[in-house]
Amino acid sequence: MIIVTNKKTIILVMVVLLAIILAITGLIFKRSVETAQVMTYEQVVKPIDQGNESSNYIAFTCNVDWGNEVIPEILEVLKEKEVKITFFVTGRWAKSFPEVFQSIIDEGHEIGSHGYQHLNYSTLSHEKNLDEIKRAENVIMEYTKIKPKYFAPPSGAYNQHTLVAAKEMGYQTILWSIDTIDWRKGSTKDIIVKRVLDKKQHNGGIVLMHPMPETAKALPELIDALREKGLEIGRVSDVIQ
Repeated sequence: MIIVTNKKTIILVMVVLLAIILAITGLIFKRSVETAQVMTYEQVVKPIDQGNESSNYIAFTCNVDWGNEVIPEILEVLKEKEVKITFFVTGRWAKSFPEVFQSIIDEGHEIGSHGYQHLNYSTLSHEKNLDEIKRAENVIMEYTKIKPKYFAPPSGAYNQHTLVAAKEMGYQTILWSIDTIDWRKGSTKDIIVKRVLDKKQHNGGIVLMHPMPETAKALPELIDALREKGLEIGRVSDVIQ
């Protein structure tokens, strides 16, 4: 039991109690605001994995952090078929293979960011997500002179920090609706083609691929088959306009 014997002691106790109450209230309010912000961002900045289903376009995306030896063949096929797609490149890859990267740019393909390194972004803090996206942007813009609009997190891995960081940097986060899984052992040309064509929804779809030898072989057949369905093959920007 506390016995207060004079006015000064009473005032002191009241001040201490008030300070404690304000501190607790402020902490609760801060946590509530932070939680509300996360929920709001998850709702507003939801990643895009499907374009407009009424579009007659289907987007091809190629995520690049390796496979530079296959890219010239892919570019040749796309040029022959008169197709422009979206290449998501990592900053470290663009920095290591500037001539190959420049050839993609020169062919007029859309360039998106794949972050600086192929990391698991779902484990990164807000600051680290910002740093990876910013570093990639700096390298990419050395060659394109244009700020990318789209960001594709490696392996499709992200957390709320990734979404917030991408939004703050002016990016839309892009995933996919059709996965070729071309990196998996045993993914032949025919299997890759089947994985894409077997999907029911192609209009406005976003196809994920990588610079793999079998993918380069599958591209001509895929493009022809999709065109026979009345579709045009294009970029991310073509399906989410």
